[in-house]
Amino acid sequence: MDKKTVEKISKALGDPYRLKIIEAIKEEPNSWMACSALVSMFNLSQSTISHHTKQLVDADLLVAEKEGRCTRYKLNCSVFGSYISFLSGYEKVAPNP
Repeated sequence: MDKKTVEKISKALGDPYRLKIIEAIKEEPNSWMACSALVSMFNLSQSTISHHTKQLVDADLLVAEKEGRCTRYKLNCSVFGSYISFLSGYEKVAPNP
């Protein structure tokens, strides 16, 4: 994963609502969550939810699938794994006291 991608993902995760959206989708038993469910869950307008999900899709953190006029989302676990792997390279091993 290159640093530009890491920067884009980090920016997308920098909003508390986006983190809540990711958490909600992560907890969804069938992996997919409809945009309308997110709107109901967070009591935000559809356009606000769409803005947040677009940022997450653009960062490749969510996979979007159209179903007629509705869109549903699921986590892109491989990108999360690559992102975590990249960040773990910055982990500092603490010496034992």
